[in-house]
Amino acid sequence: MGQKIKLIALDLDGTLLTDQKKITPYTLEILKKASDLGVIIVIATGRPFMGIPEEVRSLQGVRYAVSSNGAKIIDVEKQSTIMEQLLSADLAIKMLEIGNHYDALQEIYFEDQGYVDEAKMKQLEKYHHNPNMWEYFKSTRKQVPDIMALAKERNQDMDKVQMLFADLSERDAAWKEIEKVKGVTQVDSLGYNIEINAAGVNKGVKLLELGAMLGIKPEEIMACGDGQNDVTMIQMAGLGVAMGNAVDAVKDVANEVTDTNEQQGVAKAIEKFILEGGKEC
Repeated sequence: MGQKIKLIALDLDGTLLTDQKKITPYTLEILKKASDLGVIIVIATGRPFMGIPEEVRSLQGVRYAVSSNGAKIIDVEKQSTIMEQLLSADLAIKMLEIGNHYDALQEIYFEDQGYVDEAKMKQLEKYHHNPNMWEYFKSTRKQVPDIMALAKERNQDMDKVQMLFADLSERDAAWKEIEKVKGVTQVDSLGYNIEINAAGVNKGVKLLELGAMLGIKPEEIMACGDGQNDVTMIQMAGLGVAMGNAVDAVKDVANEVTDTNEQQGVAKAIEKFILEGGKEC
């Protein structure tokens, strides 16, 4: 490579984490080696900040996080917000109103925390089609009697609104309805969800903003991801790496394709492009 990589941006689910939501010892070892070389590790996730596992937040070299698909840039060490671009309270409530037209589990993120209706949470398996996500979801969301009532009571701008659908045809109908609303950006990361942020919010834009703040050029950034919400950062990073399990939209814009998250693809990519004597992806 002609340009030294100074920053690595890593998605979590389907990328850094295995299907069981773990980081393998080998991946931990490779991340430490990269950090020892002075490479900054950034977690770039659709999760709210409080949804990032402590194991990940405490990793050597992880100083920053791009959370909620780019709604916030967080200083992990200080647990403080550096930049934010939030969804207005009015638009968030409008999204919840649209979601109420369908059989969907809805959640709202504000102040780095996700909130969900108690009743829908009891039927989590109906809406969240990936069993590997159930424990994470249950352990990180705060349950409330009515998230619409909470949104109206708090009346504050939010990181993100998410909807999880039992029926994919309803998801498609909701997607078309949301497309007509100005001032929002929508993306999916699971195939059965819709994630809604303020217009223009995405991982790629915020990653480059963070890089500029740190004096790091786009060509000095490597990004790894697998889902639709990773497309922008894979496109905008100097070196975009798609996981072997990535959706086609990510692979289509990537510079390279590494192994799957189950086969430690992140570690293999770091070895190949950053560490001396690295293995091929």
